Amino acid sequence: MGWFATIIYYPTLTMALAWLSARYTLEFLVSVNPDLPLVIPAAAGGTVLGPECMVLTLFFLCFTFTLNSLSPKLAGKFQTSTTIIKLIPLALMAVVGVIYGLSTGMLQQNFTHTAVVDGGVSGNPLFAAVCSTAFAYEGWIIATSINAELKNAKRNLPKALIIGGFIIVAVYLCYYIGVAGGASNQQLIDQGATIAFTNIFGNVLGNILNLFIAISCLGTCNGLMLGCTRGLYALATRGQGMRPAIFSQVDKETNMPHNSAIIALMACGVWFLYFYLSNLAGAWSGAFVFDPTELPIITIYLMYLPMFIQWMRKETDQPVLKRFIMPGLAFCGSIFMVVACIVSHKWGCFWYLIVFAVVMLWGWLIDKRQKKA
Repeated sequence: MGWFATIIYYPTLTMALAWLSARYTLEFLVSVNPDLPLVIPAAAGGTVLGPECMVLTLFFLCFTFTLNSLSPKLAGKFQTSTTIIKLIPLALMAVVGVIYGLSTGMLQQNFTHTAVVDGGVSGNPLFAAVCSTAFAYEGWIIATSINAELKNAKRNLPKALIIGGFIIVAVYLCYYIGVAGGASNQQLIDQGATIAFTNIFGNVLGNILNLFIAISCLGTCNGLMLGCTRGLYALATRGQGMRPAIFSQVDKETNMPHNSAIIALMACGVWFLYFYLSNLAGAWSGAFVFDPTELPIITIYLMYLPMFIQWMRKETDQPVLKRFIMPGLAFCGSIFMVVACIVSHKWGCFWYLIVFAVVMLWGWLIDKRQKKA
């Protein structure tokens, strides 16, 4: 699990959020000055595919890496600031969007009418939506990578995850309703959620709020990099993974595992190169083309299954609720996510699993050599 998270899970999520941060930043710049020569194909729903976005993505990766390498406290303060900034557009849209949608009738129209997707919908749209939603809400598990740095982590970390999870669900539910009041379903499909901001708040304030969204994405990227830099270190402190003596080292001044962080940045760069060539630029098609932003997340759910089974087998001192009912429900939920992934991504799952198997074989060989040494 630790090897998978270090080589695949953390880096793919981190590079995806760096790309999203760059995309929203450039969309903000273009909305402020439409004459900027940036490549933004309208057919891609505002997705920035030009070289400017790629360069800015790499800059954001290096920026968050540097921030986390210099000081954990500095990265934490940046995380807190961006979280507060993130809540501003979400709260405004949740309140003003609902009022605007009710007054114009847009909210009622969106909940009673459907929109047309270009080319129609293939396969099962529910399963495809579930996989995309998994990416949108993933990341909470990364908080466990800092458990050793928290005071009374056994009590405080579960409390933070549970309370934070409920707050996030409530905030985003209200936000989505507000967005539905600011633009038609067809506009949201064709132009993205940012059109709702400009429709309600006008070009100036709407674009400022869009900038807040870009900053919030960068904050999420920073949080993911926080976990990413600690991947090899977490393994090394347990005598596992590559060169434990090297990657368990912690800088005395910054209190950060710099050797582990360097490998993390390199892994992010490798996965971003693959993401750009196979998914964005379309440099090749067919074999070994898969979505690295969603499939690693579903892999996590697959890897949870034996953990739930073992929990039910071994935790004999737990009450029925915690020993059987809760892990049983989690088991069913994880199975649903895996089925949704197979139905939605089809052959992409097969190509991804080959890469996954190679990475895990590499980790097994390293672990075997380490035990022998």
